[in-house]
Amino acid sequence: MRPLHRLATATVALAWVLFLPYEAVSYARLPAGDTGDAGDAGDAASAEPFGAECRVRVDDSDVTAHCHNPYPQVDHVRLHIECADWWDLDSDGPAVPAGPAQTVRLDGRCWNEVRSAWVSHARGS
Repeated sequence: MRPLHRLATATVALAWVLFLPYEAVSYARLPAGDTGDAGDAGDAASAEPFGAECRVRVDDSDVTAHCHNPYPQVDHVRLHIECADWWDLDSDGPAVPAGPAQTVRLDGRCWNEVRSAWVSHARGS
């Protein structure tokens, strides 16, 4: 393959990745079968927006998440870490309440390398 042809192929591939639709969800997902409509669930709480916006950062083997809750309902956030090595224990942190207009920090780590990290959400009172 000629260098110019490889460059054109790489450019097209990059354009597809950058311009394909991507839905970033900054709120908690609803349980299966729950559409979030008040008429279906029968209560107004399921129609209200919910869920703290969390930003997860991985630095080598350390994981830090900052979660900000802009909504009036408490969101219990938990940091989950999956380590790359089979002998390195994965961890699920404790649920931390993020109250209205509150930002919380979650920390964790692996001994060696982090494979993935994410935050889960649960409604609280």
